[in-house]
Amino acid sequence: MAVDGGTGNERGAPIRLTSNVGVVTRYIALLRGVNVGGITIRSADLRDLFESLGFDDVRTVLASGNVVFDSDRTDAAGLKRDIERSLGERFGYEAWIVLVTRDELERVIDAFPFDAADASRQPWVVFASEPAALDELLESAGETDVEVDPIQRGNGVVYWNPVKGTTVDTPFAKLLAKAKYKPVTTNRNLRTLQKLL
Repeated sequence: MAVDGGTGNERGAPIRLTSNVGVVTRYIALLRGVNVGGITIRSADLRDLFESLGFDDVRTVLASGNVVFDSDRTDAAGLKRDIERSLGERFGYEAWIVLVTRDELERVIDAFPFDAADASRQPWVVFASEPAALDELLESAGETDVEVDPIQRGNGVVYWNPVKGTTVDTPFAKLLAKAKYKPVTTNRNLRTLQKLL
């Protein structure tokens, strides 16, 4: 495979690869509710499923439902539906995922508006099944205490940077845990997202 458009970014990984069949895109699938109080799926089984769907260079990261893979498919919405259907059929649950390209995820990470190096805080990114859910979440949160619950809307995400050890106790954490939002959002620590690049 040859690199298309340069040798990569500052992390050294190419953004797009080319092969004999055309452009291949690196995708990241973030599964909702896997191995965190929801459905239990072993990483090896998850990797096997993605490989059986014809994806290349499949790897899972941690055990919380993070899958990195390459595909020459360009219809992201159809790809997302196919993955969700396959997850549901194989593991017996109503699956939904966030599907982003490597480029999109890198932009989300780079736009983190708080000090990600602050060791006293936990840098989180909240994804949702659709943008309207994030808007509604922020509207429900109202004005938050910036020392306790610093939040900010990003492109397709909400950034959240609570004090370490308070991620289940703050008003925003309790809002995220409500039945209304829990099934339509999935959270990832910024450090986990960086491992997916």
